[in-house]
Amino acid sequence: MKSFFRKGQQFLNTHLGLFLFIAVLFWLKTYAAYRFEFDLGIDNSMQKFLLFINPISSSLFFLGIALFFKGKAQYRVLIAINFVLSFILFANIVFYRFFNDFITIPVLRQTENFGKLGGSAQALMTPTDILYFTDTIILIALVLFKVVKPHAEKFSRRGIVAVFTAAIMIFAGNLALAESDRPQLLTRAFDRNYLVKYLGAYNYTIYDAIQSTKSSAQRALADSSDITEVENFTKASYAEPNPEYFGQLKGKNVIYISLESLQSFMIDYKLNGQEVTPFLNSLAKDSNTLYFKNLFHQTGQGKTSDAEFMMENSIYPLPQGSVFSTKAENTYQALPQLLKENGYKDTAVFHGNNKSFWNREENYKAFGYDHFFDESYYNMVDGHVLNYGLEDKPYFKESMPYLESLKQPFYTKFITLSNHFPYPLSDDKKTIAPGDTGDTSVDNYFQTARYMDEALEQFFNDLKESGLYENSVIVMYGDHYGISENHKKAMSKVMGKDINDFEEAQLQRVPLFIHAPGLEGKGGVKDTYGGQVDVRPTVEHLLGVDTKNQIQFGTDLLSKDHQQIVPFRNGDFVTPEYTQLDDKVYDNATGEKLPSTDETKKDQELVQKKLELSDKLVYGDLLRFYDLKGFEQPKRTSFDYSKDEKLAQEPGFLEKEKKTLEQEKQEKEAEYKAKGYGLEASEEQAKDGADYEPAAPGSELQGSETPQTKTQESETQESEAK
Repeated sequence: MKSFFRKGQQFLNTHLGLFLFIAVLFWLKTYAAYRFEFDLGIDNSMQKFLLFINPISSSLFFLGIALFFKGKAQYRVLIAINFVLSFILFANIVFYRFFNDFITIPVLRQTENFGKLGGSAQALMTPTDILYFTDTIILIALVLFKVVKPHAEKFSRRGIVAVFTAAIMIFAGNLALAESDRPQLLTRAFDRNYLVKYLGAYNYTIYDAIQSTKSSAQRALADSSDITEVENFTKASYAEPNPEYFGQLKGKNVIYISLESLQSFMIDYKLNGQEVTPFLNSLAKDSNTLYFKNLFHQTGQGKTSDAEFMMENSIYPLPQGSVFSTKAENTYQALPQLLKENGYKDTAVFHGNNKSFWNREENYKAFGYDHFFDESYYNMVDGHVLNYGLEDKPYFKESMPYLESLKQPFYTKFITLSNHFPYPLSDDKKTIAPGDTGDTSVDNYFQTARYMDEALEQFFNDLKESGLYENSVIVMYGDHYGISENHKKAMSKVMGKDINDFEEAQLQRVPLFIHAPGLEGKGGVKDTYGGQVDVRPTVEHLLGVDTKNQIQFGTDLLSKDHQQIVPFRNGDFVTPEYTQLDDKVYDNATGEKLPSTDETKKDQELVQKKLELSDKLVYGDLLRFYDLKGFEQPKRTSFDYSKDEKLAQEPGFLEKEKKTLEQEKQEKEAEYKAKGYGLEASEEQAKDGADYEPAAPGSELQGSETPQTKTQESETQESEAK
């Protein structure tokens, strides 16, 4: 044994010994992370092989830089490079655990958000994560305890050339094999999973830096001729408004509400016999509500801010980073300013967080918002602030004085926060038991969703009391997923069926409610497939605003000409008949794989064209070259979001309301008990005198092809296409 350690020490003290030892450790560590931390969709033996070898070239190339140094400097450089690469890997691991995505250069520029992410980041880390720095710790120990001794002379030039030649040749072979398995890998790189799977996390980082540099140069190189292709494409895709709905809500106040992390499977879902979102469930059935059950989120790395961007611009988010963080200086023709050109007198945003988060202050000026009521306008006191800002109930309650102060008709937006990962909520605010999957994030999700539902009901009641309700249209939308694909096991229990890649894609549905008394019974549950880019033209047509000459990539969900091909930001897409993921086609009715056809290939080309032109529009800031008749570009310098008077009520008002609600609860319980219902009965049960069950598979509240609502007590049922 002593002889073995002696020989090992002798090897480590050769010029290449320590370098190769650390390179191998680094390679194996990276491969382990690929296998256990990332869901890269490995489909064949070629991909398995590439995943195994792709860390080698990065390991040799980057760690090889230390060979240019001698003595102690060589070890210091080797330790530094190893630590930096390990940190990049670990940062991607933590990022991926929530976002199912990899860090990009634009994301790193979003430094204003980092200070707010502490709670979420901590929830994503585990004590065993220290293992990802094992090789760095070993290297430091070998140097500190003088197991290895520095070399006075530099490594030979021939040896250095050999190391870098090997790294380049391995990478070239890797790329060639990757291109054979995935043609046009670097030119069709909408999905970062592909790049990491084929080329590795470190090579991907270099690729991302190059792409980021190129995108920054696009604005400088763009000219007025570049807008022509975009204009021709969007006008050719225009969908005529449905005359039954066009102008139906003309002149009404517009209130958008972003429903944080709410996915459609929660609508009409019952947990242990209780509806999780009883208020939203009732709205979905209301004759004055248009409820779209097949709307999908299309966000990228900007998540909530990407959803905002699509809602107000009908343009896709960027493939890297957030538009809000990287393109705030662009010219936009956003909905707030458009409605001011159509008679709206005030525009405002309400958000119980700092105005700099997602660079919102600058973007809202570009969009034409007159007012931005951020956290400085609210009572940010202990007991009311949790997670990312002000809790939803005090947030809505304190917003009412500001809302009532606006000139009508107004356009406003509310951004809820409480239903945000990792879904914390104090015990006194929990009104439903958690799930029982054993996954904390999934189990807590039901409780924060219920809290948001209660806050929304409170807000609707306040709107009615204020007199604003009758003259308003309320647009509520889920901004992005709440439960990531890292929780498939728990979600399989929630949904009562195995959650594979196909089912995960179906879970990307988010609810869209358009509610207004002025619909006069024309509401209902809509089967139409669509995405978040389609919401703006839908709302504009309901308000009687002509969109024919606007540059937008969405189309009216109520139009007979609406095209039901919904692109995801990574290039995958879904239609009413089939879903395409990673170039694989699935039948929506059965979830089984289908062969590609001329039709699927044509749809894929259309999806790529939409994304490419949208990216071209944003990267080149091309709307500065487009003259929309009657539109006046907002002057950023004219907006001062600190000038409004603080009108929010003092924190004590909620205590009075809490007592009132508790009294009402006791009265209802007494009423239910007298009628023979259980104390957990809902209002609808009491009203109907019968048990209320969730929508059955295939019913109008569920997705036509892949019903998502299952009670935890119900048996799994096979869905059938309508």
